[in-house]
Amino acid sequence: MLMDVELSQLVLVDYQARLMPVIFEGPMVLANAVRLAQMARWLHVPVIGTEQNPSKLGENPPEVKSLCDRTLAKMQFSGVEEGLGEWLRPPVKPAAGNARSLPKHLQKPSNTPTERSSIVIAGCEAHVCLLQTALHLLEDEFDVWVVADACSSRTERNRDAAFDRLAGAGAELVTTEMVAFEWLRSAEHPQFKSLHELIK
Repeated sequence: MLMDVELSQLVLVDYQARLMPVIFEGPMVLANAVRLAQMARWLHVPVIGTEQNPSKLGENPPEVKSLCDRTLAKMQFSGVEEGLGEWLRPPVKPAAGNARSLPKHLQKPSNTPTERSSIVIAGCEAHVCLLQTALHLLEDEFDVWVVADACSSRTERNRDAAFDRLAGAGAELVTTEMVAFEWLRSAEHPQFKSLHELIK
């Protein structure tokens, strides 16, 4: 199964000021997160950030935060415990009027957008906030794609243990380039040149 840009949302977890300096391969991880967010913006994919206890750990860096549509401040390690699921899957508004009583050809077409049920997620620390958020999203029946080269922990061992557990739970492990080319699908896509330059 390939990622579908029309069904995708991007979640960037806790790339915070006081956390990133101690993260294994932190500069590369942060650079890939920024690339993901830039690609998402160009392709009209919603981007949500989270910040764990920002009063203590600081906010996400401006290059991440400025690309997010919204940022969820949280104290729970899982963003889902703080309402992220509702941001990703807003409640459906009931149809106005008595549409069911009308013949099918007289009913107004639904303007409800297609649910974006594929969550592309990356962040820190992989074995804590990213892991718990992703596992909760899987429980809530989202398709979860973890961008491995945009995730990390303070130690390589903790990061890798998180990847093993996430893969075992049903998340797909991908890379930044895999996301780019699956969202594009074709070298004829209008944004192909822009995204190709970004990931070269």
